[in-house]
Amino acid sequence: MSEHHHHDHGTEQVSDKVLLWTTFVNIGLSVFEFIAGAIAGSVALMADALHNTNDAAALLIAYIARKVSRKGADEKFTFGYRRAELIGAMIQLTALILVGLYLVYEAIRRFFSPEPLEGGWIMAAAGVALFVDVVTAWLLWSMSKGSMNVKAAFLHNLTDAGASVAVLVGGATIYFWGWNWVDPILTLLIAGYILYMSLGMLRTTCRILMEGAPPDLSMEQVQATMMDVPGVEGIHHLHVWELDEHHQALEAHVVVKRSQADHDHELNIRRALKQRLQERHSIQHCTLELEYPGDPCGSSTNNLIEHE
Repeated sequence: MSEHHHHDHGTEQVSDKVLLWTTFVNIGLSVFEFIAGAIAGSVALMADALHNTNDAAALLIAYIARKVSRKGADEKFTFGYRRAELIGAMIQLTALILVGLYLVYEAIRRFFSPEPLEGGWIMAAAGVALFVDVVTAWLLWSMSKGSMNVKAAFLHNLTDAGASVAVLVGGATIYFWGWNWVDPILTLLIAGYILYMSLGMLRTTCRILMEGAPPDLSMEQVQATMMDVPGVEGIHHLHVWELDEHHQALEAHVVVKRSQADHDHELNIRRALKQRLQERHSIQHCTLELEYPGDPCGSSTNNLIEHE
């Protein structure tokens, strides 16, 4: 199920090093922006620093996940270690939402109690941040072609560059025209973006951990696909869930016609079901229990479908 990890052995270790170095670079940038924000008195700069801290954490999680995922399944974790990344993401996103709410509070407070700002420091720090964001995006660009996870990090880094441009422009307005009110407005915009992205990712993470069905999958279409296989008379106890964001699994009880109850027909039905589910719905892992009409079933027969 993880064949996409093996198509580029020559660059695998290089990719790991790139992820690790971009993590260190973003951590360094965050520390620098925190210090510069404190000196300049800019909440927007601190908000951008927190945003970069989140990026560094995301890159570190991606790096650790690549290492952990290579362990594969064992006796204690028979499904493998894929969801370690989800647990890390849950912790990270929860903390980020709290940070976003604090930034909203701090921005509103600055409207009523403005503080002096150093526009020159804000411009300098935002310029450094923009440079680092562009370099990080460049480093991730070649890796993004073979990994959806890294592609998401690459696109996220481009949006960071946009936030740095906004802070840079805000610093210029403060430096040249003394518009200190721009800083809390930028803070609200960055905090709003952080909350919007975090809440959306948190919903996705919770759905996977709760073994919810993939959002773009129609259970009715899945049932129809299975019922179209010759010899299938009914489906019940149908469950579809995500092992992680890239792998889907299905289990079901399949009622087959007793007239076709020999071993070869069972193998053909099972093979046809798995092939169609893979081709039409990208479900890679299927566990199918074949039954015959009238056989006792250990669970209630909810979701039973019969031919008209």
